[in-house]
Amino acid sequence: MDAVSPGIINLIIFVLAIYVGYHVVWNVTPALHTPLMAVTNAISAIVIVGAMLAAALTETHLGKAMGTLAVALAAVNVFGGFLVTRRMLEMFRKKEKRVEVKP
Repeated sequence: MDAVSPGIINLIIFVLAIYVGYHVVWNVTPALHTPLMAVTNAISAIVIVGAMLAAALTETHLGKAMGTLAVALAAVNVFGGFLVTRRMLEMFRKKEKRVEVKP
């Protein structure tokens, strides 16, 4: 029996993570969207720290480039998540009545 290369195993795990993540995200009810986004932002912040470590500790140029790309994509995810969460929370605020003052 031949041993399976680590690259193939990592690719299989990556594809399974995409599949599970897709089904988890699309089955979330709208009421849970905002709390889920907050948790996702926290996880993405942890991913940024891990990507920074990976980019700093690797010795190859490809590894540094992939680590830098991972930091950039996770940062976009965090900032976009905060914007979406803020917009969702604004939908639940009471509207203030504006009083017009006539001179």
